[in-house]
Amino acid sequence: MQPIIHIVAGGPRTYIPDLSNYNSSEVIWVGVDFGVMYLIQNNIHPSLAFGDFDSVTKDQWEHLKQITNNIKKYKPEKDETDMELAFLWAINQNPRIIRIFGATGGRMDHFMANVMILTREESIKCTIEVIDKQNIISVFSPGRYTINKIDKRSYISFIPLSKHVEGITLLGFKYPLENKHIQMGSTLCISNELIEETGTFSFTTGILMMIRSED
Repeated sequence: MQPIIHIVAGGPRTYIPDLSNYNSSEVIWVGVDFGVMYLIQNNIHPSLAFGDFDSVTKDQWEHLKQITNNIKKYKPEKDETDMELAFLWAINQNPRIIRIFGATGGRMDHFMANVMILTREESIKCTIEVIDKQNIISVFSPGRYTINKIDKRSYISFIPLSKHVEGITLLGFKYPLENKHIQMGSTLCISNELIEETGTFSFTTGILMMIRSED
């Protein structure tokens, strides 16, 4: 069976939703740097920990070693971020879905890097979501997709991550589209809403990010 992998990074705590709502016996929890402490503080056992752990105190590090012996510790001077290392490990597990928490807020460079990781070629192997208290971010390759209405995240935006995204069609939305071409930087598809319980979106060329938000 393909696993479900949840990765928790060390972003600001105020952006992280209640992790217990996403916990189940089939989830593999992975902590990234201080994100592993968020897991421990929420009484969730980390199956694996990644990072240089430069944001963890000496006492926290000793406690972490008692909680799990599956720790991948790296030097701070490295080519990849801690999140990228954890993400590549997760992709190689052939998961059904990857959910990422603690990757928004705080430093903008880390946030942008975390979002752009989703555009890697390897990312199309499974469903990947970046989740915080207000947003769900996901990235799609060309195809046709069905989504359901989520009352608390009624706003749906589509943002092109490639130079061009072609053939966008939105059905079941307040502002429908048919075979529309948009380019990077366009705000045409910001703040749409579903008017039915389900809707579909499709496109033929490019990389498209979907953000589902609440005010």
